Amino acid sequence: MSQFVDECGLNVRGGDGGAGVVAFRREAHTPRGGPDGGNGGSGGDVWLQADRNVVSLLGFRDHPHRKADSGTHGKGKGMHGASGRDVIVRVPEGTTVRSQDGEVLADLVADGDRWLAASGGVGGRGNASFLSNRRRAPTFAEQGEHGEERWLRLELKLVADVALVGFPNVGKSTLISRISAAKPKIADYPFTTLEPNLGVVRTDDYFEMIVADIPGLIEGASEGRGLGHEFLRHVERTRVLVLLLDLAPLDETGPDIQEETLLHELGEYRPDLLERPRIVVGSRSDLEGLVVPPFDDFDGDRISAVTGEGLDRLVGRMAVMVAEARKTTAPAATTIVHRPVAEGFRVVRADDGSFEVIGREAVRAVALTDLTNEEALDFAQQRLSQLGVDRALARAGARPGDTVRIGDLAFDYEDGR
Repeated sequence: MSQFVDECGLNVRGGDGGAGVVAFRREAHTPRGGPDGGNGGSGGDVWLQADRNVVSLLGFRDHPHRKADSGTHGKGKGMHGASGRDVIVRVPEGTTVRSQDGEVLADLVADGDRWLAASGGVGGRGNASFLSNRRRAPTFAEQGEHGEERWLRLELKLVADVALVGFPNVGKSTLISRISAAKPKIADYPFTTLEPNLGVVRTDDYFEMIVADIPGLIEGASEGRGLGHEFLRHVERTRVLVLLLDLAPLDETGPDIQEETLLHELGEYRPDLLERPRIVVGSRSDLEGLVVPPFDDFDGDRISAVTGEGLDRLVGRMAVMVAEARKTTAPAATTIVHRPVAEGFRVVRADDGSFEVIGREAVRAVALTDLTNEEALDFAQQRLSQLGVDRALARAGARPGDTVRIGDLAFDYEDGR
């Protein structure tokens, strides 16, 4: 089973708010004490946070649900319920968060970047909150609001200093295993690497850089052939490209044709990739001339990950380029899409002729209220009237008997109500 997952679904749900309570003071010397029902606690939020110690989305493949704690209910004597604890979902650096429709909601690039994925519900108010000169002994309280719930798509784009790019079986996995502590699967057949591998390379002067072994590209990868897009997206955030050209290709394709094809695929996918600093080297020099005649016209450096030929020089060149790129290129910007809470409401006419009132305040006015309680129902109608829902429905053309929906509730419209 693969231990690297770079795309998955995630279901997030904020905690529900606790309910307010109806209670009155009933003590020996205050037989007619006023209302003292406490408020319910708010539900916890679900946050996504980038963590450099997480390298894959594997943990979400079989367990895609994350839910925050709910708030507790209020109690008598003015005791408010506790708020639910937030849940922090740790994801790898370079994780892009999308809606089910593909809209980018957040791009968590650096360690510690966080984004609010699902808000917890607001706690309901206890009857003490509704005390007024007109309402001396309120006999109702609010229910807690449900937490936000939705499905998200997570997509990982590796954040690395160097990307090793080349055709299948060109020696990328062997190379990264020689210059770092990474231990990828290695075998003598194409497409051994079906998932990216990361390795930390340290030079003698303690310079460190992260190198990514990108699975072998093929012609047409930029158009999605094979697993083209899945592989190419991991090149997007790398500072330096290392193109490995096979000096012993089985199909006798020369290094110049290989380089031309690789650059074409990179440019077709993202033109700016062609502007990245790059190193071009001939790989598998220990086999040069055994499969096809030597490519005498290739004037680049030659390496062999098996014998070690040219590896020290290659690592040195990579370190110089990475150090320079770190000075001249700004780190990838973290994108957070803030979702402001919509104010007010709007009335929408449905195809069946009914009317729907959309807006958080209007929905809360009825969803959190015990509509079986006459006093609570009266309060809800007052709240809707204060918001201007009655006038908006009249302007929208509502007539007595028309069906009106607010949240999960449906009722018949009456003049002014």
